[in-house]
Amino acid sequence: MTYRKKKKKKYRLFWFFAKLQIVLILFVFAAVGYYYYGGYATQVQRMQKEAIAFVKESTEDTFKSAQTSVVYDKHGDTISTLKGEKDVYYLSYEKIPVDACAAIVSIEDKKFYQHNGIDFKAILRAIKAMIENGEVTQGASTITQQLARNIFLTQDRVWQRKIEEMFIATELEKKYSKTQILEFYMNNIYFGNGYYGIQAASQGYFNADAEDLSLTQLAFLCAIPNNPTLYDPLTNMENTISRRNRILKNMYEDGKITQNAYLLAQAEEITLNRPEHEKNNYVETYTYNCAIRLLMQKEGFEFKTAFLTDSEKEAYEKNYDQLYAECQKRLFTAGYRIYTSIDLDMQEMLQNSVDNTLLEFTELSEEGIYKLQSASVCIDNETGYVAAIIGGRSQDFDGYTLNRAYQSYRQPGSVIKPIIVYAPAIEAGYTPETIVLDEKIEDGPVNADGVYSGEITLRESLAESKNTVAWQLFEEVTPKVGMSYLKAMNFAKIAEEQERLALSLGGFTHGVSAVEMAAAYAAIENDGNYRMPTCIVKITDAEGNEILSTKQEEKRVYRTTAARMTTSMMESVMTEGTGEELALQRMPSAGKTGTTNDNKDGWFVGYTRYYTTSVWVGYDMPEELPGLTGSSYPGEIWKDFMEKCHRNLIPAEFLPYLESEKQEKIREDALGIEDEEKAEKEADAQAKEKTDEEKAEENTHDREQSEQQQIEH
Repeated sequence: MTYRKKKKKKYRLFWFFAKLQIVLILFVFAAVGYYYYGGYATQVQRMQKEAIAFVKESTEDTFKSAQTSVVYDKHGDTISTLKGEKDVYYLSYEKIPVDACAAIVSIEDKKFYQHNGIDFKAILRAIKAMIENGEVTQGASTITQQLARNIFLTQDRVWQRKIEEMFIATELEKKYSKTQILEFYMNNIYFGNGYYGIQAASQGYFNADAEDLSLTQLAFLCAIPNNPTLYDPLTNMENTISRRNRILKNMYEDGKITQNAYLLAQAEEITLNRPEHEKNNYVETYTYNCAIRLLMQKEGFEFKTAFLTDSEKEAYEKNYDQLYAECQKRLFTAGYRIYTSIDLDMQEMLQNSVDNTLLEFTELSEEGIYKLQSASVCIDNETGYVAAIIGGRSQDFDGYTLNRAYQSYRQPGSVIKPIIVYAPAIEAGYTPETIVLDEKIEDGPVNADGVYSGEITLRESLAESKNTVAWQLFEEVTPKVGMSYLKAMNFAKIAEEQERLALSLGGFTHGVSAVEMAAAYAAIENDGNYRMPTCIVKITDAEGNEILSTKQEEKRVYRTTAARMTTSMMESVMTEGTGEELALQRMPSAGKTGTTNDNKDGWFVGYTRYYTTSVWVGYDMPEELPGLTGSSYPGEIWKDFMEKCHRNLIPAEFLPYLESEKQEKIREDALGIEDEEKAEKEADAQAKEKTDEEKAEENTHDREQSEQQQIEH
């Protein structure tokens, strides 16, 4: 009986495996059929032929060449050159430190000396990890595959590129020795911040040759290439140190270093020492950032500022960092010609205004940086492009690259009121002459000057920066609606939990940047039409073929009448309000002051028909500065700069507005015309009065005359 059971069980197992084999055979046949008849065989054969041709035609010089990219200002003069300088910093294998090679092999490709270009076990491990974790958590590319990708292919994440990468890797292994491949790799791998190769990175981060670096410094550098953004030592030093420690541990476990060397290296402190020529240039850093983001956009990347879940945000940031690093590489090797809107004369004027105004503040931080700092951005209202950008005070300090104009987010104080309180209130039916009540609010804000004026006009409340009125208006408009205007203008640090009344006074969780504020005020000057701030006009290749160009497409954010009424009220800020001492001598101007609690941040943002300029002053680590207000140092910087850049321009009045938003709507309904500018023209033509458009033409004519005079001058 027992024997029969065993025999039955044995037969069941036999038939199970027999059926399984039949299924697997059928699956293989189906896959092969799909491979051939689906056209994939042709694609793969073509890629294999390309791979063979790539490697066959390659020489050692193939791994040394790199094209230089050039950045130009608005007049076509060179601002900077971006080059990897591989030929200058190229090291032969004998001159590459042994510890550097050991470090990179231990962290990137342990089986480098055993495989023939592809590590199939690593691929299986990566697939297994992906199945277990639901996402790609470890790479499977060998050093040879990475070299193939960096030299011969794009960074596109498609299966065709991966297959061709594997073909090239196997061909490279046939043609070149392991030491040659490692030499090519160590000289071409990207170490962030424009440094290609171990020697360029050694000079860039430590101002020394690679052969003179310690074990811990070499391991530190080898931590960067895996993700040059995540492990950028200038911005994420802790991440770089953490990966350095992992590399040192791997080297010890692999028998490449002794335990004593491992412990000493791990305990050694890393101090960057960047060379003198690596000075912070705010034009360059902003230009590179704008160019990289445009290249990302060309790749189809969709930028986001709001997320439903933390996991969604984490995934977005991971993809952002990876693509940002890839596009950054291209800037230093692709030979681009980058044409910008930067006016170097205005740049110098704005930098001088910042430096001279803050000249008396000489206190330094522990890092040797001026403690009191400033950021400022100027936008050309005619084009919508950035004309000048200052990310801090001028200082001879190596390696400090923070550009506060677009990288720092600070509490805006009252400069936020026009864009999320007053303009939205006008859109809801208010006018500059609407009577509002300035009185104490229980559990609400107080006015900065402690004065409550009772019944005043909306114009007066903005001119005198009445916190109580802004609070009540924002409550009526609702924080959700007020915040929608910031979201429409791509403010980066705006989160759902910030929708509260304190926003009306600038009480943000993260804050705003000087670039964002300049673009928002420029939208008000531009009849309510927002244009994305950038300084990139176009990018071409070395032969002049256009890669991409930018058109400042306008996005309607405010109605025309609301924008013009807000401008009119901000004119009153300059003539009878908190900015009274800042009005320009000959040029009509509009603006708003802003000061945060305890005088930690001071802002002034204002504009003329020609330019919009935002200015922030404060400490990098917020602390009180007695006497700091929007009308003090920020206002002084703004006025000094704006007086200089308007010196030879013809005075231009702001465009007038209709009597009320409601009247504008009535006219539109009566005429059946949605376009408000056309409605104004029709109504004014019937009344045989001078139209707003004619006035605009006069001002434009005046401006053209002024620009012509400038050219002649």
